[in-house]
Amino acid sequence: MRTAVITDSNSGISQEEGKHLGIFIVPMPVIIDNKTYFEGKNLTQEAFFENLTGGYDVSTSQPSPGDILSLWDKVLASGYDEIVYIPMSSGLSNSYASAAMLAEDYKGNVQVVDNHRISVTQHGSVLDGIKLVSEGKSAAEIKEILEKESFEASIYIAVETLEFLKKGGRITAATAAIGSVLNIKPILSIQGDKLDSYAKARGMKRCRAKLLEALKADLENRFSDGDMSGLRIATAGTIQNPEEAEAWRLEVAEYFPGYEVKYEDLGCSIASHTGPGAMGIGIYRVL
Repeated sequence: MRTAVITDSNSGISQEEGKHLGIFIVPMPVIIDNKTYFEGKNLTQEAFFENLTGGYDVSTSQPSPGDILSLWDKVLASGYDEIVYIPMSSGLSNSYASAAMLAEDYKGNVQVVDNHRISVTQHGSVLDGIKLVSEGKSAAEIKEILEKESFEASIYIAVETLEFLKKGGRITAATAAIGSVLNIKPILSIQGDKLDSYAKARGMKRCRAKLLEALKADLENRFSDGDMSGLRIATAGTIQNPEEAEAWRLEVAEYFPGYEVKYEDLGCSIASHTGPGAMGIGIYRVL
């Protein structure tokens, strides 16, 4: 059996990286002033933020059923026998539910994973999927394994501006105004299905400290019982200056010696809520 692995661009895996790894990438749609663009195809990160901060009406959407079916059919027609599809968390989008319904017509040849992850942790699951394919696991077996391990992950994000959380209805206008005056930044967490409020801090410097403390607490409590060598730590964000992004990566690497820490840009679906300048950190267990 030849098994293909497909994910979406919220995993942080670019089209180029996907080709290198043998992974098919579904680009997430972004609607800008009623015109639809596709992340990594005809919309770059730079263009996305120019529109997001330039007063344009920007929103994101799940991939259309037609686009999903077209890719699945193309992959199966190219010589693959079955597909493992790993979309973003079902708690953050309807992408999983829609894909699972579409997969019912494929008689088991398409397995949709309810992975409960996004960004760097979703990226880790996709690489696990490739590893399991190389070990000869079937699509159904891979789905079962990834879903069993899906909650072995945490993400924490600090936002620079409250403007986009206000636009998305996650905080009130009054809360945003008070927070801006007092320089209070919210820290959000993703541990499975939801983007939740975790803490608040005054200024991004204090936020960075709280992000490190939060991950250290997870490392010492949530993940201390398993195989520590299977843990990965990664950074992410919407940091427009490459030097600042690298400085954040280095700060995390120095705080957690012994871990190979990487940095990835947050996908458009999260970035549309966090806005520019957001800084994130994640931990997840690999197989």
